[in-house]
Amino acid sequence: MIFGRDRGPVTDEDVAEAYPWPEEGVWVRSMMVSTLDGAAAGPDGLSNTISGDADRQVFDAVRRFADAILVGGGTVKAEGYGPLRADPDDTERRRAQGQRPAPVLAVVSGSLDLPLGDDGFAGSEERPLVFTGATPDADRLAAVRERCEVVQSGSDSVDDGWVIDQLVERGLRRIVCEGGPSLLRAVVAADRLDEADLTLSPTFAGTSTTPDTEALPDVSRFELAHLLTADGFVMARYVRRR
Repeated sequence: MIFGRDRGPVTDEDVAEAYPWPEEGVWVRSMMVSTLDGAAAGPDGLSNTISGDADRQVFDAVRRFADAILVGGGTVKAEGYGPLRADPDDTERRRAQGQRPAPVLAVVSGSLDLPLGDDGFAGSEERPLVFTGATPDADRLAAVRERCEVVQSGSDSVDDGWVIDQLVERGLRRIVCEGGPSLLRAVVAADRLDEADLTLSPTFAGTSTTPDTEALPDVSRFELAHLLTADGFVMARYVRRR
């Protein structure tokens, strides 16, 4: 840790403690990786191409004690999301904190064009939640309902503030938003993002694979809480300026 309260070496076990969750209340944090030229993915369109061991260690640490992983359907499909499983080493701590054995994967998808095989997100230990509009394709809706709990909004669009409220109503108050960019933009626009965890990757990739998003009505400001560095990567933790 080169900036923050506890500067100096950070052991593998200490990484999760560097990304604490508040004991009470709702907390929404995002996980992002960016290249030196601002790309959110490599030439293959995947974030894993620009990631590394240090970044993935932070990624896993942030997920460890989350209640829900919020992600767009396009990202689930493109990144090949696998099933979320409980970690036996964390089971007792999660239980003591009133949490489920594993985080719940929450997917926002208007099209419901999702991979539903056992080796994908639908095979997660906790039944995934899928949020969609009022009138999705009937056949896809039936297929997704066989593997997931489907929550439909009252209109053809899905408001991301409403999605977060639905998660909180289910007791899932520690939320990690993993994107993609459009979903993250919507969460920020709804004024629901409390923390942004950003990894700067020591790579250049070009930005043609990074989708544009609509400009926000106002700049949303965050304050730097800490900086970690390893293997040339810089991992920054920002918290919302209230």
